[in-house]
Amino acid sequence: MFLQQLALLAGFDLDGMDTCGPDFVHTVVECAKLAFADREAWYGDPDHVDVPLDDLLSTAYADERRKLVDAMASFELRPGAPDGRRPVPPPPTPRGGWGDPSVPPVGDTVHVDAVDRWGNLVSATPSGGWLQSSPTIPGLGFCLGTRGQMFWLAPAHPNALAPGKRPRTTLTPSVVLRDGRGELAFGTPGGDTQDQWTLTFFLRHVHAGLNLQAAIDAPMFHTEHVPSSFFPRLQDPGSLIVEGRFRPDVLDDLQTRGHQVTVRDEWSLGRISAAAHDPTRGILKAAANPRGLHGLHGYAAGR
Repeated sequence: MFLQQLALLAGFDLDGMDTCGPDFVHTVVECAKLAFADREAWYGDPDHVDVPLDDLLSTAYADERRKLVDAMASFELRPGAPDGRRPVPPPPTPRGGWGDPSVPPVGDTVHVDAVDRWGNLVSATPSGGWLQSSPTIPGLGFCLGTRGQMFWLAPAHPNALAPGKRPRTTLTPSVVLRDGRGELAFGTPGGDTQDQWTLTFFLRHVHAGLNLQAAIDAPMFHTEHVPSSFFPRLQDPGSLIVEGRFRPDVLDDLQTRGHQVTVRDEWSLGRISAAAHDPTRGILKAAANPRGLHGLHGYAAGR
């Protein structure tokens, strides 16, 4: 998802965009919708199904898919056809948002990044799923296993349930290399928002030149356009969820483009942390999420 979004965004002049402005938000969200659509149609355990990864990440494929991004928000789920193959969309899902982050969760994912003086980097998002959020199998009386709820029960789908098969998951701890050496580790809890929040953080750091903490602190946004990975698989086509710190004129512009904008609390979206190594100056850096919603604090420390 992260790499597909970067491939799509490579055709836009992000350096010239205000990363809190309507052009940036619109472009990032519309590319996310296309990458998510491919996730729903193509992603699965490569030991069991043929995932066309090289085609999905190819420049030619991204160039063709990018043509679907126009001036208005899309309300469609539009998977592509890499190498001319016919996509297998997921079964229909009910309409509705993924959930309000102001409601305290029963349990949640965590994320940690670490870097040492030699430049060794670790990025980890330990989360095995939890019984409270896993649906009980009717007639059997027990819950699905770890991350099992992310399988589909449609036999032809790449992410269909099968013995010995791993489900497609939302966990995306990330490490960035420069010239083959680790430079940046980052990630976040957040289910299907992980590859959206971290992408926005990364773009703001790389293209806008914000330092790690400023890139984390900046107003965040995401879409709930595609089926959630979690039961009951709700989706909200055309949705755009934003923090309340965006300027009113930005929100008006996005609504004019057709986005179904929902404004949440000013500090409610994003749980990102990051750690980095600057080998040219020998400096270690770290930053953490300041959004202390319902006790989910982030911390950055060094010694």
